[in-house]
Amino acid sequence: MQRSHFRSIFISDVHLGTRDCRADYLLDFLRHTRCERLYLVGDIIDLEALARAPYWPPLHGRVLAELLEMARSGTRVTYLPGNHDAPLRGLHGQAIGGIEVRLRTEHTCADGRRLRISHGDEFDPAQLGRTWLTWLGERAHRALCAANRAVNALRRRLDLPYLPLSILAKGRIGKALDYIQRFEALAAARARGEGFDGQVCGHIHFGNLREVDGTLYLNDGDWVEHCTALVEHADGSLELLHWNGAAASLGRVRAQAALGLPAAA
Repeated sequence: MQRSHFRSIFISDVHLGTRDCRADYLLDFLRHTRCERLYLVGDIIDLEALARAPYWPPLHGRVLAELLEMARSGTRVTYLPGNHDAPLRGLHGQAIGGIEVRLRTEHTCADGRRLRISHGDEFDPAQLGRTWLTWLGERAHRALCAANRAVNALRRRLDLPYLPLSILAKGRIGKALDYIQRFEALAAARARGEGFDGQVCGHIHFGNLREVDGTLYLNDGDWVEHCTALVEHADGSLELLHWNGAAASLGRVRAQAALGLPAAA
C-alpha cells in the first residue's frame, strides 16, 4: 500500500459511536498515511451520544485499533478531549495505550512556528457547546445528516465522489457564517495573546486555514460531514485535506522560508 508521509496530522470531531461518523473514510485515511506526530483534537469518541443510545459497529472499533497501533509503531499520539468526550479530560497527564491525554498543548512546526492546540469549545462565543446547526435545532441537524447519508449512498452506487451537503448549507446561512467568523476571531486572539503564531482547533465542523490579524487560524474540520484533516509537511507548510478515497487539497499555508520570512534556527 502506498502511503503519504507527513510530519504531523491533526484530526478532530470524529464522533465515533454515532451513525453519522464516517469511520470508513477515516480508517482509509489513516491506513494511507504515516506521520511523526498525530493530534486527536477532541470529540473523537462521542460519549454523550453513547450515553443516550449505545451504537458501536465493528468499524468504529477498527478505527480505535488503528490509532493504538500507530502509537505502538512509533507515532507520538496526543489526545485532547473535546466537549463530547469531556469525561476523558479527567485523564489529563496520563496515557491510554501509549496515547497521551492533554487538555491543550503546543506544536512547533518544522519552520519554527508555534501553534496552540485545543478542541475549541472554549471559543464558542454563545457557549452553544455543539455545532453551528444548534440554531436550527437538534432535529434539523439530524435530518440534514440523514439526508447526507442517503444522498451519498446513492452517489457511491453511481461511482460519484462524496458530497457533504452541510458545506453547501453553511455557505448560505448568514447567521452560521457570523458565528464561524466570531469563533475564528476568538481562537486567533487567544493564540496571539499567549504568544503563539497560530491556533489549531476543531469543534465547529468547518475546516479552514486563514490569517486573522497576523495569527494563523487552523481548523481541521470533522469526520461526520466533511472528512478533513490538517497536515504538516516536512518543510513546515500546512494543508487542509479532504479524503474520500484520495486526498483533495482545500487550502495550504506555505512554510515561513517560502514566504520570505526568516527560517527557524
